[in-house]
Amino acid sequence: MKVNGQIKKPSYKLKEGEIVEVDLPEKPQEATVQPEEIELKVLYEDRDIIVIDKPGDMIVHPVPSKLSGTLVNALLHHCKDLQGVGGKLRPGIVHRLDKETSGVIVVAKNDFAHQSLSKQFKDRKVKKTYILLVKGKMKNDEGVIDLPLARHPVLRIKMAVVETGKEAITEYRVLKRFDDVATLVLAFPKTGRTHQIRVHMKSLGHPIMGDKIYGKPKEDEIFGIKRQMLHALKLGFFHPRTGEWMEFVSPLPEDFKEAIRRIHEYVRERS
Repeated sequence: MKVNGQIKKPSYKLKEGEIVEVDLPEKPQEATVQPEEIELKVLYEDRDIIVIDKPGDMIVHPVPSKLSGTLVNALLHHCKDLQGVGGKLRPGIVHRLDKETSGVIVVAKNDFAHQSLSKQFKDRKVKKTYILLVKGKMKNDEGVIDLPLARHPVLRIKMAVVETGKEAITEYRVLKRFDDVATLVLAFPKTGRTHQIRVHMKSLGHPIMGDKIYGKPKEDEIFGIKRQMLHALKLGFFHPRTGEWMEFVSPLPEDFKEAIRRIHEYVRERS
């Protein structure tokens, strides 16, 4: 900052009539996302929506530090006119899956579909079913976790149970117990908070296996687990144009099935 052509300290007190010069930094160029020819597993597509079976190693949308290799990059190549639907960095995106979460995700191909689907998620009309492997032996066969969530006060990449946080509700049902080693669970989130299922399972003392933030992934490597064992199994919603109820299912990925097989073998050999 200059006053009357001279550089002054921040503590300098201005006097009436003095001319102040301030050099403003140039506005950074807005990040642009480029189409990339990345293979997609399409479960369904029409003029309004596309339903994808996302692999467990793909980020959904770009961030300033990573503008390539995401689901959005692949979608821009597949859907030529997607650019600008709902935002430049998140075109078509109405909900997200974490990078290491595999499974069903729906994307809007136009503004009409984007508005309709966004409202359905907001109004909790979308039915979501996840399958997950958690550490240890869960006691109850089913239950409801009703614990509010917010950003961790210190570690901002984490979410935490906070009394003043946003409402977060997850219903769950046990499918199979592998002795005291692991439990296969279905989860039905009624809200859509960041890391909701992961934090809720952690709160019960049963973190998702392979979870690098809330679990102990090194301990799970003996079962060949390299990512969090969380899969978006089924997604149901009303078609934005026809109003028809639609449901889509993603088969269990090979790495998930292999983890189950190895856990089963471990328990069998131990008994």
